[in-house]
Amino acid sequence: MTSSPSPTTNTTTTPGAVFLTGGTGKVASRIASLLQAADIPAITASRSGRAPPGSDHTGVRFDWDDRATWEPALLAATARASQLSAVFLVMPGMLDPGPVAAAFVDLSRARTGANRFVLLSGSSIEEGGPAMGQVHALLRERGERDEIGWAVVRPTWMQENFMTHETHLKSIREEGKIYSATGAGKIPWVSADDVAAVAFAALTAPEPPNRDFLVLGPELLSYGDLAVTLTEALGREISHGDISEAELARRHQGFGMPAQYAAILAAMDTAIKNGSEDRLSDVVLRVTGRPPRRFRDFVEENKDVWKPAN
Repeated sequence: MTSSPSPTTNTTTTPGAVFLTGGTGKVASRIASLLQAADIPAITASRSGRAPPGSDHTGVRFDWDDRATWEPALLAATARASQLSAVFLVMPGMLDPGPVAAAFVDLSRARTGANRFVLLSGSSIEEGGPAMGQVHALLRERGERDEIGWAVVRPTWMQENFMTHETHLKSIREEGKIYSATGAGKIPWVSADDVAAVAFAALTAPEPPNRDFLVLGPELLSYGDLAVTLTEALGREISHGDISEAELARRHQGFGMPAQYAAILAAMDTAIKNGSEDRLSDVVLRVTGRPPRRFRDFVEENKDVWKPAN
């Protein structure tokens, strides 16, 4: 029978490995690179079980929907690094992830002694709200009982969505359009690099932050503003297709998104239209020591991605 470290109430981090769920995703993979540069072992957990290309990290198979993968992944992590100091939580797209997160936090503490948990959430999701809001509340509650150190990273909409989301990538390439139901609503678009840098700091700081971080970009831009930037950078007309919330939900479903989740995302666009994301913060500058990346710089660095197929 395998012996396991006892759960600890000492939430101060000592040097050890970081366990990254969603390990091949756009934020976790960037955190892995930062950990490698800092000579901190990273365990990248994903359904494929593969580490990001070009890294020397350990990849382990992990599936939120298959609890039989959880303990082997954690034990493989402790075999690679004798101690886990922190866990990065990227929860699956479910409306009620609280019980799943609670079970995994408990198992992680029992099997590895991990004592810090950092959640990737979103700027529009408040503590105690639906989805990641439940996990946010869970981490604070466990922290207030001195069981864990914690942080919640709450980025706004990411610039990289225009590269990785098929809905945007396809419409820009094939139609010269970006679709939303946001009207003239503005968003402080943020780079995944900046999100990862804030998360890295939360995972590795000597003392746990025990707070949330609203991670925003440097400027407020509407989809119309983005279309102008894309037009100038790509040298061809890109326009904003301003559609209704219902039309946007149907569009999401057309790309394979479940109806309930599509409706939630579409409703977020209406909230943006009404000013929910009309705000700025200095979190990136304060935490990382550098200003967040502008959307224009992101487009200039990646403009070949949106070249038409023909």
